[in-house]
Amino acid sequence: MTSPSAGASPRSPFGDRDGAVLDADGTSPLHYGNPIGEQRLLERGRAVVDLGGTGIVTVSGPDRLSWLNSMTSQLLLGLAPGTSTETLVLDASGRVEHAARVVDDGETTWLLTEHGDAEPLAAWLTSMRFMLRVEVADRSADVRVVGSFDPAPITAAGLDDAVIATWIDPWSEVAVGGWSYADAEDHPGRTWTYRETILPLDAATTLGASDVPVAGTLALEALRIAAWRPRLADVDERTIPHELDWLRSAVHLTKGCYRGQETVAKVHNLGHPPRRLVMLHVDGSDGVLPAVGALVHGPGRTVEDDPAEVGRITAVANHHELGPIALAVVKRSLDPATVLTTAADDVTVTAAQQTIVPTDAGATAGVPRMPRLGAVRR
Repeated sequence: MTSPSAGASPRSPFGDRDGAVLDADGTSPLHYGNPIGEQRLLERGRAVVDLGGTGIVTVSGPDRLSWLNSMTSQLLLGLAPGTSTETLVLDASGRVEHAARVVDDGETTWLLTEHGDAEPLAAWLTSMRFMLRVEVADRSADVRVVGSFDPAPITAAGLDDAVIATWIDPWSEVAVGGWSYADAEDHPGRTWTYRETILPLDAATTLGASDVPVAGTLALEALRIAAWRPRLADVDERTIPHELDWLRSAVHLTKGCYRGQETVAKVHNLGHPPRRLVMLHVDGSDGVLPAVGALVHGPGRTVEDDPAEVGRITAVANHHELGPIALAVVKRSLDPATVLTTAADDVTVTAAQQTIVPTDAGATAGVPRMPRLGAVRR
């Protein structure tokens, strides 16, 4: 059953900081007046980000890990207390329905997800309980999550003893049982040290009132894009994990059966994902950024035609070193050298692709394709 405290997170305890500009729900500051400077502080491990919009679901009971292991994409059986991982809930066709950052404290498994996803995730888990010894609760309203790239800000505020749990992002390397399609040598995630700390509300209030440096969610989003780090916000109704290179951290390829596993195995071993994630370097000369969800266009079908739609933007930001950047999901067959266009405030801007998931991703089994019945050999 879900907790009676389920619901939206309260107003940000960082909202009274100088220059704080809150998001539409008032749960987290977007920035404090200097998003670029905040990125630098955050990246250096000196600042914290209030993640008040984080959805938080807990699962307790002696069967919690084996139960979650049987339904989701990651190997969770025997997860040691304090160990961080990530898992996905897929539908029967292998499409992503939910994503959760996972850490277990020895008694409770904490599932951190996106704003608005905690309630449906908790409802789905509750519907799958049957006779197992598990309890599901939506804790979004009674604890608080802050992000950072170092534990030092929490220590500086004297809050180490108040920490409920800390999730350390596994993105810096390919997880055991996982697979990365992206270039291993130049992968920007190799230096990614991001973590999320779960605090009681009173401790979060203390942190908000302290002099610890802060950064807004816009700063974190820019660093995430530059690290090629997928999140649920990049998902649409067709997304399979391969398209976002999410096998790197959230899928165990040999753990056994779970819903959607057949698609995961078939695409990885024999096929290719129909779409692929790219990072776009957007022309910033007009001083405008495309919106999330903006369509991406390639060359026209003919000289007279409008350019063909080849994908959509899932995230966009101004990075302190790279300038305007975005993540986009595009057709697999799109030539990586093609210069793309998109709209930003009624202005057409160009964007160059940087490959994350290559066009030949998948088909790792190397099984030769059999000729079609009746085909003539040449």
